[in-house]
Amino acid sequence: MVDEADDPAFEALIDYLKAERGFDFSGYKRPSLVRRVRRQMQVVGVGSFEEYQDYLQVHPEEFTALFNMILINVTGFFRDADAWQELRTSVLPALLRERPSGVLRIWSAGCASGEEAFSLAMSLAEVMGTDEFRERVKIYGTDVDEAALSEARHAMYTARQLASVPEDMLQTYFEPVNGGERLTFRKDLRRCVIFGRNDLVQDAPISRIDLLACRNTLMYFNTEQQARIVQRLHFALNRTGVLFIGKAETLWSHSSLLEATDSKRRFFRKVSAQSARDHPGDSTADVAGSGRRHSESIRLRDEALLSSPVAHVVVDRDGILAAANHRADGLFGVGPRDIGRPFQDLELSYRPVELRSHIEQALTERRSRMLRDVEWVRASDPVYLEVQVVPLLGGSVEGGHGVAVFFTDVTAHRRLQAELEFANRQLETAYEELHSTNEELETTNEELQSTVEELETTNEELQSTNEELETMNEELQSMNDELHASNEELRLRTLEVGDLNTFMESVLAGLRGAVLVVDRDQRVLVWNRQAEDLWGVRREEALGRHLLGLDIGLPLEELAPLLREVLAGRGAQDGDGVANLMPAQLQLTALNRRGRSVDVRVSTTPLVQDGATIAGAIIVVDLEGQSPDSFAASASG
Repeated sequence: MVDEADDPAFEALIDYLKAERGFDFSGYKRPSLVRRVRRQMQVVGVGSFEEYQDYLQVHPEEFTALFNMILINVTGFFRDADAWQELRTSVLPALLRERPSGVLRIWSAGCASGEEAFSLAMSLAEVMGTDEFRERVKIYGTDVDEAALSEARHAMYTARQLASVPEDMLQTYFEPVNGGERLTFRKDLRRCVIFGRNDLVQDAPISRIDLLACRNTLMYFNTEQQARIVQRLHFALNRTGVLFIGKAETLWSHSSLLEATDSKRRFFRKVSAQSARDHPGDSTADVAGSGRRHSESIRLRDEALLSSPVAHVVVDRDGILAAANHRADGLFGVGPRDIGRPFQDLELSYRPVELRSHIEQALTERRSRMLRDVEWVRASDPVYLEVQVVPLLGGSVEGGHGVAVFFTDVTAHRRLQAELEFANRQLETAYEELHSTNEELETTNEELQSTVEELETTNEELQSTNEELETMNEELQSMNDELHASNEELRLRTLEVGDLNTFMESVLAGLRGAVLVVDRDQRVLVWNRQAEDLWGVRREEALGRHLLGLDIGLPLEELAPLLREVLAGRGAQDGDGVANLMPAQLQLTALNRRGRSVDVRVSTTPLVQDGATIAGAIIVVDLEGQSPDSFAASASG
């Protein structure tokens, strides 16, 4: 059975993580790394490394969960309280005695969510005082986990996370937020703590560090990777710098680089070896063992310092840093302490630009090389440089003595050039906008001219319309006069009709018998007062109803044939075509409104219009043998 730590599928997965996300786990201890990857595979339900790699390709959000599982990110404030107490009481006071002035550079490597970096800040503030802390201290917190760094940048923690912070420090250095649910580190001190991503395996270390805390980080790497990281940490420390590691870690195998000052609490100092790296004047000890190189380096350094007006460094033909002026130290942190080191080990060899290939080419071709518009992004604004690599030729040395690399800061020039280009672009844009505005103005003038002409035409049309309206007004006035005359005539006619109706009502009321008038459909048109008295049916109840549908004491079934003959017009005209208006009479026995029998004579006369047309019938009912005065009494009696 193949050991999982040596499984090719697992190696392929590690290579995939490095290629996709830049995390190199090849230096981690394999049993621990395999165990954590397996645990995350169980969480998502994947059985093999090949399937898990496919799962990562389909679900990119799984990378975050996997890295959190591998990196663990277990941290806290003031872990191992006795070690932090020793740091505040002994280590930091000794460090401040050795560095009474100048900036103190502190590095918290593998800081996770920032608790350790802020623990260092509080410890330094307690020893130095907050005012001096703000002026002198720079703390760099680095990690490979972006999610943890994001949490560290917020500097907000819960009460549970702050449980190990002493109460006096809690009151002094933290402020409540969100109604007291969380606390945040003081803003004035927070500015001194800078967080950024740094991979101890791949990225260059931060240099000139006075105190380096790398606690419980080395234990995750194998022996070979630990050795490389320790060398990087050794390079990062100042000559009097202190390394602070976790209690689960040891550095016994690296005693040539670091010596323990407190083995119990894991404090180490950089070994002060008499080497060319720390004492550039004594380069005969370790660098090629020759006095010739030392004298030659001095000569080259003097020559470069005399000919260089800007920041520069000098590299001899063997790739060893021979000289660096103060300007180079201020810009890149390369100073006398780095004299005698291989140039390729310095961050300057590849940042801000890859110089090693250009140095080799300048030595080979024996001519200068100019690199323009080199952008160097620092913590603040970017800096633009012109880098000139000049071979130092002299004597009969094949390939020359070395090279001088000059760095000219052209940031101001680039800024002015960018501002000029921006101004030119704005000017061109303004010219284009002005030209476009002129064209729009000309178009607007033409449109206005056209609008004026349209308004003149519209004005003429309105004038014509006004004249037509005046004519229509006169016509309406004339029609209004005619309507007034018609209304007056109608009023007179209405008065005449009213008088006629009054006259007819009087005539009908003066008749002796009951008078009924029906139309051709036998619907009642007239119903006089005598009819009301005779049968007890009011005029309003009778008008408009069919005569045969009225409930009265008159035997209408006997009257109906006579009524139909009258309406049909039989005998209605004489021989000359003139209407015959003689009534047709009929003797009937009827009942009055009291239900008593009365003898009546019914006379039916056609209602003639236009001298010939029969429009209805007039029915007159008289009581037999009754005078007009006794009609009402008989009808009611």
